[in-house]
Amino acid sequence: MITSPNETFTLSSNVLPIPPPPLCFFSFFRSLGISPSPSLSLSLVIIVMRKGGNGGAGQGGERAKQRQGKKKGRISNRGLGYGALVAPERCFSCTTFNILAPIYKRLDKEDQSRRESQYRGYWLSRNQSIMDRLLGEMSSIICLQEVWLGNDELVDMYQRQLGDAGYITLKLARTNNRGDGLLTAVHSDYFRVLNYRDLLFNDFGDRVAQLLHVESVVPFCQSRNSSIPQQILIVNTHLLFPHDSSLCIVRLQQVYKILQYIESYQKEHNLSPMPIILCGDWNGSKRGHVYKFLRSQGFVSSYDTAHHYTDSDADAHKWVSHLNHRGNICGVDFIWLLNPNKYRKPLRTSWNEAVFGIIKYLLRAASLSEDNAFAFLKADSPGDYITFSGFCQALCQFGLTRHPHGLSPQDTQDLWIQADVDGNGVVDYEEFLVRYKSEVSIS
Repeated sequence: MITSPNETFTLSSNVLPIPPPPLCFFSFFRSLGISPSPSLSLSLVIIVMRKGGNGGAGQGGERAKQRQGKKKGRISNRGLGYGALVAPERCFSCTTFNILAPIYKRLDKEDQSRRESQYRGYWLSRNQSIMDRLLGEMSSIICLQEVWLGNDELVDMYQRQLGDAGYITLKLARTNNRGDGLLTAVHSDYFRVLNYRDLLFNDFGDRVAQLLHVESVVPFCQSRNSSIPQQILIVNTHLLFPHDSSLCIVRLQQVYKILQYIESYQKEHNLSPMPIILCGDWNGSKRGHVYKFLRSQGFVSSYDTAHHYTDSDADAHKWVSHLNHRGNICGVDFIWLLNPNKYRKPLRTSWNEAVFGIIKYLLRAASLSEDNAFAFLKADSPGDYITFSGFCQALCQFGLTRHPHGLSPQDTQDLWIQADVDGNGVVDYEEFLVRYKSEVSIS
């Protein structure tokens, strides 16, 4: 359930009929609604590639990942099939879609240099099919990743056709001329854009994010005494791919920067609590540190909530949105929702918990028992305790502080203060166990 200061939104789900897709997709569709009774719904659909794995370096593999839809209804018990649909009088829908930039789409496994971008007919046809699909669904909000912003013809095609269909489009290229970027489109029948901000991470992966502050054109809350337009914050992003464990901290920092920026934006403009929607390719699953970090801040995965999936390992692989370049199938595309009235622990507290979670994961990945993990962190300490220098040495060995975008000295100091419970300057075995056995708490 998602609430605003003036109304309550509920989540519902149904299965939509599957039309023959224009591309070589194995497709299944899910629709999810967020609705204040009876007028507001947010829905999504996932399109999953049947095969692929030939994506570009650092971009994941062949993908056509889409969450969209506009119908509110009940969940179908027949799996892939036709659900009972109940169309509300007013609704809004949201689509997130990594469209795979032609500069990353490999055409030949034997010749890795052959890219779709070299063949105009190929990329033009594929992107027109994507555009046809987007215009067929006509979601209120469209968040695209891996848009080939370095090609004026392709950019013009998206902006022109979306503009003709009534969308306001905003684009943002990745830093250092990487060639691709983000495009967010908001339909003018549903929302007006009050403000827009670019967020440049300026990190290892040249990643970026878009922040849109929108207001509903037609008020979602209508009663005898009030008619209040609903304001929403929307973020579109594409996180770094976790090529190795040292990049876990970079990915976590990217999300931390997004949430930090949202907080500062709300304070700067003196905004009342409002729904926040985070869309994009998160390049990580429900078992990852990013997922747990967002959950600890009160965000819910809309798809999982609609289908009553939990955070347990048993539900970790109930859905798939991507076959990556390593041949792994995974669910990495999310539409996150935040209840504006939900209690949230301080952002820095969640951050520290998440970093300790990474440290614990790395210790366990090295097959270290509790005693051996303590000995590793103790390093050359003369006593039966961990010193600050030993702690710093361990972080460096794990690759968490070795690169420019790793933990900062202030980050390390904050973690140490959290670990040193009694504040005596060292961490003994009991204090170590408290942190080692703790789990990230979900709000």
